[in-house]
This record gives sequence, C-alpha cells and structure tokens, in this order.
Amino acid sequence: MGAGAEGIEANRLNDVNFAKDHKAMSRAGWMRSGAGLFTACLMLLGSQACAQHAHIDPASGYRISHYRAVVPDTAPGATRVGTQEVEEFFKEGKVAFIDVLPSTGAGFDPNTGQWRLSETHANIPGSKWLPDVGRGNPDAVLDRYFALNLKAVTGGDKSGAILIYCKADCWMAWNAVKRAAGYGYTNIYWYPDGIDGWAEWDNPTAPAVPVPVTVVSE
Repeated sequence: MGAGAEGIEANRLNDVNFAKDHKAMSRAGWMRSGAGLFTACLMLLGSQACAQHAHIDPASGYRISHYRAVVPDTAPGATRVGTQEVEEFFKEGKVAFIDVLPSTGAGFDPNTGQWRLSETHANIPGSKWLPDVGRGNPDAVLDRYFALNLKAVTGGDKSGAILIYCKADCWMAWNAVKRAAGYGYTNIYWYPDGIDGWAEWDNPTAPAVPVPVTVVSE
C-alpha cells in the first residue's frame, strides 16, 4: 500500500461513517489536548463549547474528527452565503463551485488515482467534487490534489471566485475554506447549508463525479 493510500486509510478509520455521529475522542486524544487546557475551557466556556473544542487540533486550528456537527457562523478567509446568493452565482456562471463531501469506500486507487466509491451522491450541477480535501489532517497527496484543482478552476488567479460547500453542518467545508485561504485565495465563498439547503429549494442537482487524483510516479 502506497503512502497516499495509507493516509486515506488512516483517515477512514478515524471517520468510518460521515453520516453518523462519532464517538467521543479517545483518552489518548484528550491527553494530547492537555487536561489543564480542557479544565480551563470548562471554566470559561462550559461543557458544550468544550466538547466542540476537543475536536479541534490546537496546533493547526482544523477540525480533526466529528465532522458532522454545528459549524461556526464564520469561516476563516471566506464570505458566508445563503441559498439565494448561490442561486445567483449559479445563474451567472462566474464562480467555481467546489463540492468537498468526503468519499465513502476505499478511497482513491494509488495506482490509477480513480476513486473507489461505495456510495454516490448528487451535487450542484457544474461542481468539481474533490473528496476528502476537507479532512483536518490530509496527507501530502490530498493536499497537492486540492491545491492543483483550485489552480485549475481559477486559472491560477488567486483572486478568482470559488464557492466551497458540503452538506449542512459539515466541518469538511469549513476546513476546506480555511485550507484554501491558507493557499492564498482571496475570493472564497462558504455555503454552510450545502447541498441540503440547495435541494430544499428545489434547485437542480446532478450526479457527482469525483475528480481523479493525479498519481505522481516516484
């Protein structure tokens, strides 16, 4: 198994079923976060806020587990938009739509780059589906995959408009927005209602087809 596949498998063990709530973090995870920090969090913010905090990597700021949960009101480096704005973007055709719903299945084939899916889904027509790029700790292969595809849809213009979405209450999109901002993109729209909000208003959908991963021979 190649390094890319191993990274995907490790992530998959951490998040076997995206649609279900994850169990509480392991004792080791809590210890890494620091008992003192958690105690301080309880005193300042309360138990619910600290439960959310426990799933955030304190070093990177990315959500690393329990990806299906209530998201913040804002995302770093992005403008939050609702369905009405997204409908306008869709009609105008000037914004690149990026679907970051994670894959379900065996990940991508390290030899061909094709995604091995056990489930499919629908997304906003014209979207680029880039699975797993919203994970909190993607390996170098997925990080490169995301960066290259953003470059492709914007023509290398980091001021080009991109819209990132997933499902409702999806930290994958929040993470992906933060990552794109870290690459230097300055015109990012975040659609937290995602495909759920889009479909709720009877907007058109299309079968999602994942963009293959470019396999680099060593």
